[in-house]
Amino acid sequence: MRNASKYQMKLLAVLLCTAALSGCSLFSSKKKAEPAAAPAVAPAAAAAPAAAPAAAAPKKDSAGFIPPGESGNVAIDSIVVVVNDDVITQRELANRIKTVTARMKAQNVQMPSAADLRRQMLERMIVERSQLQMAKEMGVRVDDLQLDRAIGRIAEAQKLSVQQLRDQMEKDGTPYAAFREEIREEIIMQRLREHEVDAKIQISDAEVDSFVAAEKAAAAEQFEINISQIMIRIPDNATAEVIAQRRARAEEVMRQLRTGADFAKMAATYSDASDALQGGAVGWRQPERLPPIFAEALTKLKPGQVTPIIKSTGAFHILKAVDRRSLAEAQAVAAVQQTHARHILIKVTPTMSAADAKRKLLELKERLDNNAAKFEDLARLVSNDGSASKGGDLGWLYPGDTMPEFEAAMNNLKIGEVSEPVETSFGLHLIQVLERKSDDVSKERERNNARQALRDRKLEEATESWQREVRDRAYVEYRNDDDKAANAANK
Repeated sequence: MRNASKYQMKLLAVLLCTAALSGCSLFSSKKKAEPAAAPAVAPAAAAAPAAAPAAAAPKKDSAGFIPPGESGNVAIDSIVVVVNDDVITQRELANRIKTVTARMKAQNVQMPSAADLRRQMLERMIVERSQLQMAKEMGVRVDDLQLDRAIGRIAEAQKLSVQQLRDQMEKDGTPYAAFREEIREEIIMQRLREHEVDAKIQISDAEVDSFVAAEKAAAAEQFEINISQIMIRIPDNATAEVIAQRRARAEEVMRQLRTGADFAKMAATYSDASDALQGGAVGWRQPERLPPIFAEALTKLKPGQVTPIIKSTGAFHILKAVDRRSLAEAQAVAAVQQTHARHILIKVTPTMSAADAKRKLLELKERLDNNAAKFEDLARLVSNDGSASKGGDLGWLYPGDTMPEFEAAMNNLKIGEVSEPVETSFGLHLIQVLERKSDDVSKERERNNARQALRDRKLEEATESWQREVRDRAYVEYRNDDDKAANAANK
């Protein structure tokens, strides 16, 4: 019941599943298509089995393609790109473009040209396929039961039943089966990144010591910046000529920005970063959690301004300070309010509506107010939380440790007082505050925060580098001359 930050549905799925599936043995129910030999008369079509009788419905092969001899009036799907031993088809690409186009319009992001959108989406799908194939080779899988649990948590966080979530997907034009497989793949890729990147990041005690000392010596006022980026990638082992071409591309982007071009549209059109189709939106970052070369440039900007072109090891970057906001003043020793609390949680399920949960908790509260029962006894009997065995005891809580609705209600209680039913994404709660104290942030907590900040700083760079390595190692064969030309121009 600890606090979860706000994030989009896919990331929510990934994070929820990361917590829920930890230590599980995973296996996949999704089989990728093998690349098919290309007939001379139809170089983009997959190989087909023998034709079926004319009266029968067209049959599909294992990759989901309709053989030319059986297609009748049905359009034949075609291979756009071969990625190692897998393929990306025209239908898959068109569906992804349709989804992203709807999302960009909903977010009021200016659309790039159709050709640029296709190029960006195709490159993203190539990167994803490369990672999924690597995950398959390493045995990283998510079975249907684990996926069902993850989707159940997604629905719960959205305060919906799974059926309501399914209905919403279908209403938005997304087949539920496709949504399930998309979530499965997102979880697999996240778990792969955790193994290949996250687990390999090491933070030494000396680094933590230096960070803490620097924090204490820093200026009193701290702030964070809402950042967007345009990244022009430099291929590995690039020649001086290729690097010059990449710089020229970055300079052209900068020229358009200076003449009033929309930054989000430029990102969607030119950026090689994974956030390109979100208008280059990176989000809120504290300068100390950014690579120093970026932090130095961004701290000089006012909201709305962009940096000059910044060259890192593998790319040229243009960053925009979308907005800037102050944080609480850093204190060498910060005093915080801690609360010792306990609760009774009743989750909303298909057999327990929110109204029924509230009614049951009101009955329990009445018993508690009349001293007809003990809080800890009721928690052990009826609470749906892991704390039930401890009488609902949550221990000492720091600000931000619980959901905002829970924390607000808890902070308004007197010692010993029992709250009215409080609804959060976990269900409905009765809360009781046992005691409060004002305590200094411990040295351990301070060092943990420093370690996390250092980890965030390293993780972003390491993830970009790893994704580029996986992509560069992949065998990629374009079947469309326009795609070949676009890829060549982008290198």
